[in-house]
Amino acid sequence: MHKYVRLAISVVICQMAGIIGAVFTTPNIATWYANLNKPAFTPPNWVFGPVWLTLYMLMGIALWLVWSKGINRETKAGLYPFGAQLALNTIWSIMFFGLRSPLMGLVTIIPLWLLIAYTIFRFYKLDKNAAYLLVPYILWGTVATYLNLGVFLLN
Repeated sequence: MHKYVRLAISVVICQMAGIIGAVFTTPNIATWYANLNKPAFTPPNWVFGPVWLTLYMLMGIALWLVWSKGINRETKAGLYPFGAQLALNTIWSIMFFGLRSPLMGLVTIIPLWLLIAYTIFRFYKLDKNAAYLLVPYILWGTVATYLNLGVFLLN
């Protein structure tokens, strides 16, 4: 398969996770989420879309870099946790926004954060650039965990 086709597939896979999450998130922002008490340092709502769009793009490029190494035992050790964290990323949106449950969001985001960290660790062994591309994701995941915890505690 041509390398740019793999790149496009990788980016689309990650962006699809974002689109699925947005289906559950978007309808609840102006209603349920707007009425919640939020912790200090909650970014304005307009920040979230561009940040996630960028993060999913970076995730897609990271996925492509690892996938480009071929499918073997070593790459599978990175691709499996990547897939798991991407699934949990989507599930978090369903739990927090779709079910309107900060508790279930928190129960989901903690293992999500751990899987992101583990994916970075696995990717680093395969392609350092792929691992570095996930650093903004774990940083934002840390902010998201703080926000989720804050919403849980304040409501």
